[in-house]
Amino acid sequence: MPSSPTTGGWRLALLQKNVLSRHTWATREELRIAIVTWIEGTYHRKRRQRGLGKLTPIEYEAIINPSVALAA
Repeated sequence: MPSSPTTGGWRLALLQKNVLSRHTWATREELRIAIVTWIEGTYHRKRRQRGLGKLTPIEYEAIINPSVALAA
């Protein structure tokens, strides 16, 4: 089911504010890397997830695999 403007628009606004409006890129590849980095490193890994008991993915990984948390 596609995202409606009311449910997905805020994600695009955050991307615009945090990535697109802060820099210009020489190539599309640099822009792609910046977008992927923001989504994976900032948004997904720090956002609390209902399916993980309101933990962030990083917190969840630290609980189920403590040796990985120590390495980070």
